[in-house]
Amino acid sequence: MTTRKPRKAFVGIVVTTKMAKTAVVKVERAGLHPRYKKLVITHKKYHAHDETGIAHVGDKVRIVETRPISKTKFYRVQKVLVKAK
Repeated sequence: MTTRKPRKAFVGIVVTTKMAKTAVVKVERAGLHPRYKKLVITHKKYHAHDETGIAHVGDKVRIVETRPISKTKFYRVQKVLVKAK
């Protein structure tokens, strides 16, 4: 019996939904600088599959790792946590 590794999950803000069934999600991370020990905030954008179109610009969503769907899509929108105003 093999054990599956847990899927990566991130929480981020939807930046754009202009592509069909795709949402671009910006994920921010905070960490200490190795030398200066100051807080450094980095961000990365992920393309996430959104089959039903539930995510809109400004929404806070959870994305989870999945099989490759296209050349750039390796995540899918799991849940909308907070709707945009």
